[in-house]
Formats: sequence, C-alpha cells, structure tokens
Amino acid sequence: MKSASYDEGYSRFLLDKMRQVEEANILLRERLEKIEQESRYYQEMRIRYEREIKRLRAELEKLRAPPLLVATVVSVIDDKHVVVRSTGGPQFVVTYTEYESNDIVPGARVALNQQSLAVVSVLPSAKDPLVYSMEVIESPDVDYSMIGGLQDQIEEIREVVELPLTAPERFERIGVEPPRGVLLIGLPGTGKTLLAKAVAKRTSATFIRVVGSELVQKYIGEGARMVRELFALAKEKAPSILFIDEIDAIAARRMEDGSSGEREVQRTLMQLLAEIDGFDPRGNVRIIGATNRPDILDPALLRPGRFDRIIEIPVPDMEAREEIFRIHTSRLKLKKEVDLKRLAALTEGATGAEIKAIATEAGMLTVKRNKKAVGMEEFEQAIKKVMNYQRDYIANVKEMGVMFA
Repeated sequence: MKSASYDEGYSRFLLDKMRQVEEANILLRERLEKIEQESRYYQEMRIRYEREIKRLRAELEKLRAPPLLVATVVSVIDDKHVVVRSTGGPQFVVTYTEYESNDIVPGARVALNQQSLAVVSVLPSAKDPLVYSMEVIESPDVDYSMIGGLQDQIEEIREVVELPLTAPERFERIGVEPPRGVLLIGLPGTGKTLLAKAVAKRTSATFIRVVGSELVQKYIGEGARMVRELFALAKEKAPSILFIDEIDAIAARRMEDGSSGEREVQRTLMQLLAEIDGFDPRGNVRIIGATNRPDILDPALLRPGRFDRIIEIPVPDMEAREEIFRIHTSRLKLKKEVDLKRLAALTEGATGAEIKAIATEAGMLTVKRNKKAVGMEEFEQAIKKVMNYQRDYIANVKEMGVMFA
C-alpha cells in the first residue's frame, strides 16, 4: 500500500513538473515571437532610415552642385555640337549627348554646365500660366442653330474661318489665300461672341479666348510678351481659333502725346500687328477679333493682310427678332396665346441679348406667380422691365456726357 501511494505521489509530481515545463515553453515561445516581431520592426525601420538618409544625401548633393546656365539653341551643327546663345548675349559652340538629341532644336531652352558649357538638360518652354489659362478646355456648347437672324454673317464667317480649317485643299487647289483675320463689329449683345464659339464647335478646333484688357500689363514689355506667348500657344494647339474680344482695349488709334501707360499699350499693339503678319494664311490657326467701337481702331489693324475681312453684326430686324424669340423660348412651356410675331413687334431695336433677358424674365415672373405656363402677360411685363431699364440707363449715361457705344 505504501509503495502504491508513493508511486501515485511521484506521478503527480512528474505531471506538475511537466505542466510547469510546458507553461515555461509557452512563455518562452511567446517571448521569442515578440522578439522576432520587434526584430522585424527594427529591420524595417533601419531600411526606411537608410533610404531617408540616401534621399537627404542626394538632396544635399543637389544643393552643393553649382548652378547651371540657361541658354537658347541657335542652330544644330552635327550630332554632337550645337550653337547656343547664353542669357548674357554671346554665342558658344557646345557639346551635347545623344540622350538629348531628339529635343535639341533651334529655339529650345537648355541648361549648360558652368565650367564646360556642355548641355546638361533640355528645359521646358517657359509660358505664362495666365496665357495657358486662356485656352477653353471644354468645347463651346453653341451651334449655328442657336444664333438667330444672322444667316449672311454665319455664311461669311464659315467661308473665312471654318473652310480653311476643315477643307484647306480647296484653297490650295485654286491658289487663293484666305484672310488672315476676321473682325466682328456690332453693338453689345448682337452675337459676336456666339458666332466665334459656334464656328469653334463646328471645326472641333482648340478655342482660345482672351479679352483685350487682359493683355494690358503694368510693366514695360509684359503685354508684348503675353501676345507672343499667346500666338505661340495657338500654334502649339493647332488647329485652333484665337478669339480676341474687346480688341479695342489694345488696338485704339495711336496718339503722339500719350502717357507712359498709353505707350505701353501701343507696344502691345505693335507686337500684335507683327504676330498677325507672321502667320501663314493657310495655316491651322484662325484669328477672330470683336469690338463694339470700330471707330477708334488703329488703321494699321484694318489694312489688307491683317483683319482684312470685316463682318458687321447688325441689330436684329423684325424677322430676326421673331427667330431669336423662337430659339430662347424653345425650352419654355408657353401658353397657346403667346404670339412670337407680336413679341417681335413690341421689341423694336432690341438686341439678341435683350431678347434672351426678356425670355428669362418672363419665365421668372411665371415661377414667382406659380403658374403652369408662360403667357403674353408675363412677356409684356418682361419687355417693359428690360427695355425700359436699358433705355433709361443709356439716357442717364448720355446725360452725364459719357460716350456710349
């Protein structure tokens, strides 16, 4: 009995020791896994810091590197040598590698090593962000069908702007050169900008729109530089249409006794004239100008070879006003009593912009009164509101002695 009790106690002792050893092994394995995780973490951190050190060292080397010289390529001699003009003025014959050979062309901007003057890299062309922002990215949503009463003007602008872009072979076959530029003249709101947008949509050309006042800059030479870059952008984005709205802001008649600001505007005008002269009439760039003050334009701009095609946009007549009403009321829910011919008769002397404002105002009155459709009453009140406002405004301006156009 004593031997059996001894054996049983010894067995329990062994089981306890085995449990303790197993628990110790579990703790050791957990500690080993934790150490391995920490080791992997520190290894990753070491690699990350080594990369950061390499990056910082590379940045430090760039900061220690001497500055490069900026030059412009004048001509390419062969596959290893090129003539460049530095910003200081003198010209040098320098070498370049085969890696830059595709980009080395006359006029390209390059960076030169200060000691050897070898071409290190080709720099991108420097253009003003303001000039790049003048490009209309989205295609204009205006079509010829949205312009009423200007069939003759539409046909004429198609001949001188659309056809040279869409069918240049016709001009080459006959040997005739289309006009370099087209000038649209007419009162405000008659549809000059609409015509330019419509022809841009039909030709699928890049539409670049600039207002003349944007080219008037504070510092000497800045306006002329913007004109150069604007025409360079038009060539780069060809086929393109360059539309200069309110061109009279920079193209007014030159005076002898002008101020310094006036002389800067004249420099911008002379650069504009030079750029128009430098264009190929059969090229993929068309120039359209627009103004409501043709009487103050400089004669040099209107001579043959520049804006030699002038298209006058008249105030719409009776039939044209009816067509414009039909266009701007096509989306409105109208009552059967609405007579577009009568509305056209009531708006004698109104422009297309005023007719659009009348249609919008009539719709707003209908919404305000919570009606289901626009009636003649709303149109008549809208005509009185819009037309009287315009006429009162013009009368007040004339009374103040300000020239109105």
